[in-house]
Amino acid sequence: MKNRNHVSVHGGHSKEFCNHARDTLEEIVLQYIKCGFKWVGITEHIYPVSNELRYPDEALAELDAATLSIRFMEYIKNCRLLQKKYKNSITMFTGFETETYSGYKEFIPYLIRHFQPDYIVGSVHHISVYHYSDNHIEDICIDYSKDNYSYAADSVGGIDNLYCRYFDIQYEMLKTISPAVVGHFDLIRIFDEAYPERLKKPAIWQSIIRNLELIKKSNLIMDFNLRALMKGASEPYISAPILAEAKKMGIRVVPGDDSHGVSDIGVNMEYGINILEREGFDTCFEFPQLYKWK
Repeated sequence: MKNRNHVSVHGGHSKEFCNHARDTLEEIVLQYIKCGFKWVGITEHIYPVSNELRYPDEALAELDAATLSIRFMEYIKNCRLLQKKYKNSITMFTGFETETYSGYKEFIPYLIRHFQPDYIVGSVHHISVYHYSDNHIEDICIDYSKDNYSYAADSVGGIDNLYCRYFDIQYEMLKTISPAVVGHFDLIRIFDEAYPERLKKPAIWQSIIRNLELIKKSNLIMDFNLRALMKGASEPYISAPILAEAKKMGIRVVPGDDSHGVSDIGVNMEYGINILEREGFDTCFEFPQLYKWK
C-alpha cells in the first residue's frame, strides 16, 4: 500500500543530467515507486547560460555550456517519457530547479516558455558580488564547498552580510519568477555552525520575515528539504524558528528529499513528516501550483 504522506516536491537529480548525482533517472523513478511515494517532482538543475557559470564538477568534466544545454533538453524529453511510462504507478511531474546568477531574470522566463515544465523550484545557490576595482560582477556558488562559502562571506564583508545578501537575492527571485516551490529556504546556513544565534539578529530575521510574507502572499509552497540531514545537519532546511513562523502565516510546507541517487530516496522521510505533524502542518500534501500550457 502506498503511504499517502510520502511525496517529494524537490528531487530526482540523476547522473545522466547532473554531475554530482548517481544512478539513472529511470532507476530513480522506479525507486520512488518501490518506496510507495504518492507523487514526486523531478526537478533537475538548469544548464548554465555561459561557461563561467558552470558548477566546478561540470568544468572539471570539460562540459561546456552548449553541451550542457543539449543535456538539459534530453533531461526534459526523458522525464516526459518516464512520466507517461509510469503514469499508472506514480504521479510524477517534470520540473527544474533555478539559479540566481547574472542574467537569470531573462534566462529563467525563457526556459519556462521554451520547455514548459509542470512547475519550477526557485533556489539560490549563488551570491552576486560587484567588483568596483575592475567593474565586473562575480557569481559565487555558496553551497559547493566551505572554501567558496568563506570566499563569498569575505567578498561581502562577513557572514552576517552574506545572510542578508542571500535573503535579498531570494526575495528578488521570488518577485521576479514566482516559482511554485521555494527550494531549501535557509540553505545559507550550510557551513555556519553558529546559525541558530545568527538567525536571531534583527537584520537577518527581518529579511526572513519579509520573504515569508511574500511567499504567503504569492501562495507558494516551501520545500522541507531533508538532504541537510544526510549531510550531517541537525535539522532540515527549513530550521525550527523559520518553520514556526511559516506555520503561523499559514504557508504550505511539503517534504523534498532533494535526492541525488537511488539510495537517497525515502531517507529521513518519516522523520521529516513527524516534524511537520508535530508543528501542526497538514500532511495530506497537495501538489504545487502547476503551469497551464495549451
